[in-house]
Formats: sequence, structure tokens, C-alpha cells
Amino acid sequence: MINRVVLIGRLTKDVEVRYTQSGVAVGTFSLAVNRQFTNASGEREADFINAVIWRKAAENFANFTHKGALVAIEGRLQTRNYEDGNGNRVYVTEVVADNFSLLEKKSDGQQSALKSQASDPFANSGNKPIDIDPNDLPF
Repeated sequence: MINRVVLIGRLTKDVEVRYTQSGVAVGTFSLAVNRQFTNASGEREADFINAVIWRKAAENFANFTHKGALVAIEGRLQTRNYEDGNGNRVYVTEVVADNFSLLEKKSDGQQSALKSQASDPFANSGNKPIDIDPNDLPF
């Protein structure tokens, strides 16, 4: 069986890095990926795909990318579910990224980073611990 996903798209916001209680870095982000066809109006639509990246790769990905950056990720598709505070079952489908590539020149990325910071000065809030069930970890 094969479960491999390769996506090229733009980050919809800066990567949010948090740490588990045991200190493992977890980065969450969303990619806007253009569809290969146009709609009836002749416009190209995009899918917004949620992804997660773990450990040192999460820290590196957050440090070297920013909102609007063109990136490629490779990983696997994962589905999971949990019960929220109201007792509702919540289903999540996301890409668990194993590898990433930066697809822009550094100077292009710096220009976009400056624009991103100017439009959203609170995008990089501090790291906050999150509760994660150890059974959900991919290792």
C-alpha cells in the first residue's frame, strides 16, 4: 500500500510551532494549492490543505518560511478524530509532512516576509504548550 502526498503551494499564514509537554516541536500550517483547471468564470481556484510537521523539521520550516512563501512538501495523508469539549466527534484530515523544499529565491522570500509582517504584526506569537495524546504521535 502507498500513502504519499506531494504538494506545491503557498503558505496561507506563518507556520505555528508549539511544543508538546515532552518538548517535541509540532508545526501546523495550511497550503493554498492551485487546481489544474479553471472554473466557469475562467478563474483558477485553490484548495486549502492543512498540514503538520514534527521535531527539528518543524522548527526549521517555521524559521525559513513565512506567509505567502512558495514551498513543496512531501508526506502522508492522515485522518484522525477526537471528542471536543462539547462531546462532539471532530474529524481531521491532514498531511503529515516528512520533507519540505523552499521554492523561492531568498531575496523574494525576504520581500514577502516584510509585506507579511507589515500586514499582520501579531502573526508570530509566542510558543504555547499543547496537550497531545502520545498515541497520536507518529513515532
